Amino acid sequence: MHIFSLQFVGRPVLLAVLAATPIIARSQQSAPTTQIVLHAARLLNVENGTMLQPAEMLVEGERIREVGQTVAHRTGVQVINLGDTTLLPGLIDAHVHLFLHPGAEDLQTVEESVPWRVILAEQAAKADLLAGFTAERDMGTEGAGSADTAVRNAIDQGIVPGPRMRVSGNAIDILGGHEDANHYNPAQHVLSNADYANSAEQVVEVMRDQHKQGSDFAKIYETGPDRMVDGELHSPYQYTAAQLAAAVEEAHRLGTVVAVHAMGEPGTMYAAQAGVASIDHATQLSDATVRLMREKGIFAVPTFAIFEYFAHHRSSAAEAAREGALLDYKIHEFKKQVAAGVQFAVGSDVGPFPHGTQGRELELMVQYGMKPLAVLQADLINGAKLLGWEGQIGQLKAGYLADIIAVPGNPLDDISAVERVKFVMKGGVVARQ
Repeated sequence: MHIFSLQFVGRPVLLAVLAATPIIARSQQSAPTTQIVLHAARLLNVENGTMLQPAEMLVEGERIREVGQTVAHRTGVQVINLGDTTLLPGLIDAHVHLFLHPGAEDLQTVEESVPWRVILAEQAAKADLLAGFTAERDMGTEGAGSADTAVRNAIDQGIVPGPRMRVSGNAIDILGGHEDANHYNPAQHVLSNADYANSAEQVVEVMRDQHKQGSDFAKIYETGPDRMVDGELHSPYQYTAAQLAAAVEEAHRLGTVVAVHAMGEPGTMYAAQAGVASIDHATQLSDATVRLMREKGIFAVPTFAIFEYFAHHRSSAAEAAREGALLDYKIHEFKKQVAAGVQFAVGSDVGPFPHGTQGRELELMVQYGMKPLAVLQADLINGAKLLGWEGQIGQLKAGYLADIIAVPGNPLDDISAVERVKFVMKGGVVARQ
């Protein structure tokens, strides 16, 4: 199964590769084995960084029953020996786009039907699961409305394979905002990739409609378009703090949360004042914003992988230079955020780059200043909190859902091991072996 060759192939080949991996469909459609024992050289306790050596786990149904150097081997139990690997909780990507693939994002909305995009989204979910991501947050369908609700439900019912999903439907945006069709002929009335809301009242109305259609949370565009001027980021805001606060209040009424796309000030400050759940991209955070985020438990989701991809995949040298300058600025600011104690979750913004390759995000966060254990804690412990599954996923403990991966070697020594996943189990069902 050549999952890591995905980044080197075009979309037609990508679909062929994924279609050639039938094991997961069979596994998803069958009931979990009553009891499975996983044996590996190591198991990482993500909470405290200790390594259990050797390690075994007893999985019963969809949950972990026992963890130790040895566990009970009852008659008839299936034993899977994973050799010289480290057992980890299934990875969490808090910022994905199942409905996007490499290529012009705006044209995908214009040229591709929603049914076709749903088919591609199913394949994207499958690729992400096979890469070890057992839980994800889909941050906007980019013009496909509530179609992500159908994909989430199909995954939950075992109809198609994929991670556990939290979905938003379309993002929410102002007229002429970040995801509006600003560069097309106005006479053609090309639709926005987001749902319009130009006031607090309209934001609330859109959120209610999205919730009715099955959304788990609201994604709001708070900044854009962004540009670098003389080495500084200029990031216009789209909603006031009061408007965002109205969205957060409505989300609380609905039992959900708000996540924002926000690159810089003052939009990041407005988002923190409103009490959103996460600030995604979070390239520029003032000292005052960082203090508020710490006080309110707001996560920053850096999404380095998409910035790196854009810096290396532009059609002209000038565009590449602009993206490179933005990435350099982001790295510089990120190091200050790490030193200031910002709480991070891990999200890659995968979609514009190939699904199933987003383990790179964890490697970049280590490369730019975090320790491997801190990145894994951000991904697994903070990610579980952000997605609303705290106490269910993100750790290998008795009673937790059996979302488990095995990676070669020791990820505390080489975090890139998470890009070479050898085994995936989700909810007690083997997805990759």
